[in-house]
Amino acid sequence: MQALFFGTLARAMPSAALVRHPAARCDALRGIRVSIERKSESLMVAYVLEGEIDRLRIPAPRAARSAERLWQRTCCELFISRDGAPGYREFNFSPSGEWAAYEFPRYREGKSFLAGDPSIAVKRAAGRLELAAKIQHHPGRIRIGLSAVIEDEEGTFSYWALRHAPGQPDFHHPDAFAMELDEARA
Repeated sequence: MQALFFGTLARAMPSAALVRHPAARCDALRGIRVSIERKSESLMVAYVLEGEIDRLRIPAPRAARSAERLWQRTCCELFISRDGAPGYREFNFSPSGEWAAYEFPRYREGKSFLAGDPSIAVKRAAGRLELAAKIQHHPGRIRIGLSAVIEDEEGTFSYWALRHAPGQPDFHHPDAFAMELDEARA
């Protein structure tokens, strides 16, 4: 599974760099890039963290399962909304292999847990951590937000996103849904 994810996503488009929130520091990372591939019934996303990975707190591998509060430690996140709709979905992918998925009918209101079983693969090498995830998704045009919460060795958090809303880090804010993807072709 890992070879399929990483080989496919290395060539996937579009690709984008996440930007660190200006109020947060992270001396250990040089950057985070994200690649996306959309198929008719699935969305594959790969996060590549580059830098001094040993200076980050990376959750230890665990059995794949749903878990709460993954954003309280190093975690990659994906937000999806249908174009023009007020509701959205949030997916959290941990390097541990754990995941969480939620649906919000409105901005930060009415959260409900989504069932599912995303596929997650993690690959670690010197100066690099890759996390790839595959989820099922809605057809049609979508807007997405890509983000990551990074905890360093001292317990300091940094927040990375395609685009940050004004003020404190807020990946749920509509301004953070900065990428549009057209309907997938078969």
